[in-house]
Amino acid sequence: MQVPFNKPYMTGKELWYISQAHASGHLAGDGQFTQKCSTWLEHRIGCKRALLTHSCTAALEIAAMLTDLQPGDEVIMPSYTFVSTANAFVLRGARPVFVDIRPDTLNIDESKIEDAITPRTKVIIPVHYAGVSCEMDTIMDIARRHNLMVVEDAAQGIMSTYKGRPLGSMGHMAALSFHETKNIISGEGGALLINDPRLVERAEMIREKGTNRSQFFRGQVDKYTWVDIGSSYLPGEIVAAFLWAQMEEAEAITKRRLDIWSNYHQWYASLERSEKLRRPTMPRECVHNAHMYYLLLPSLAHRTAFIDRLKTKGVNTVFHYIPLHSSPLGHTTGRSVGDMANTNNVGERLVRLPLWLGLEEQLADVIGEVVSAAQ
Repeated sequence: MQVPFNKPYMTGKELWYISQAHASGHLAGDGQFTQKCSTWLEHRIGCKRALLTHSCTAALEIAAMLTDLQPGDEVIMPSYTFVSTANAFVLRGARPVFVDIRPDTLNIDESKIEDAITPRTKVIIPVHYAGVSCEMDTIMDIARRHNLMVVEDAAQGIMSTYKGRPLGSMGHMAALSFHETKNIISGEGGALLINDPRLVERAEMIREKGTNRSQFFRGQVDKYTWVDIGSSYLPGEIVAAFLWAQMEEAEAITKRRLDIWSNYHQWYASLERSEKLRRPTMPRECVHNAHMYYLLLPSLAHRTAFIDRLKTKGVNTVFHYIPLHSSPLGHTTGRSVGDMANTNNVGERLVRLPLWLGLEEQLADVIGEVVSAAQ
């Protein structure tokens, strides 16, 4: 048996839509398929504007520009996240301030955010780990009281909700990922979601190399020119065409992933009761999208043995982030508030299991091997 950690899924329409994009004579950005995807996001999430980008990292970089950060300004974020969450803001001269995570959801601990706020704080970046929402009502209340902006890192959060609200719809801005490891994919790809209407016009300019090209194509100006900082953040139409095929099947994709997730969760309940491991925790107000299934093993040694054992059986599992506060650049560019105990603990114990469409045929075997390896 050979089970990869991830296997990109195709609905069957991707190549046909790519051929349609080619037949239209337009393969650069902002063609018909980009528009379809943007409209779908705006309707599905309820944001004011959705701008497709070539990656979630690109969306975060645009968001960082829109916050008007100055060198030395601070942004509050969890340390247990991907490097792009910090990098996008460090590129603007900001200093990441790392806050510990909750032991249940592994999201930023909202009760520790206010202790991290200083006169230099400008932005809070909640990261919705595993597609499970942060405690957004509390975070938005803190932001309002301290006049801070909120940028949701919803890279893993498409099709998830918090108290009935889609992830990405609550902060001033949000970033999504369509990387091949995500639920809905385009190989590489992302989107910037804008909920504050005051940011829309400038976001379009930054995304278009700092020009007012979007206004020109809408007939709002008679020529376009360089008006702001920016870069080339558009995906091509081949990427957007692939993505549109996935968006059309978003509901079905999510349902199948949830079925796999639920099978894992059911079978590992007895292992949790016997304290061999801990399963994911889902707060009542959160509806998740089955982005990933992870386990928390008792220790780093247990995790290492678990991963090695499964590898010998052909099942590829991976651990996740090295906490940013313990990384070389994290030491030099950021600071931590508190002891980061939960972050350090999870960083050594968490392991991710394979979760991709098509795994259903091998799922029983994978579950059996996991149970054996965890004993």
